[in-house]
Amino acid sequence: MKILVRWLLLAAALLLVAHLYPGVQVASFTSALIAALVLGLFNTLVRPLLVLLTLPVTLITLGLFLFVINALMFWAAASVLQGFGVTGFVAALIGSLLYSLCAMVIDIATERLFNR
Repeated sequence: MKILVRWLLLAAALLLVAHLYPGVQVASFTSALIAALVLGLFNTLVRPLLVLLTLPVTLITLGLFLFVINALMFWAAASVLQGFGVTGFVAALIGSLLYSLCAMVIDIATERLFNR
């Protein structure tokens, strides 16, 4: 149940990001659901490999390169899916930052809700 609620809230967060920032477009809630699923899969499967491969650059930049990796995951998901688009890398960076902030709030809220 927790995973389903988190998935729905992350899709709503993606719609919120699209509403707040014009560089990110989401066509519908169904597109947001699919995009949230693909983003989750990319972050689970591809992101750890990218973090490992770019570890020297991440250490030199004191972790700031992780923002670039997050933006690349956001941009990759937008390029794979129809109904979810990003206008460029800067839009992907800003969109991924907003989406990550929303995801952090959602994670805290769902942990407190389901631990009671």
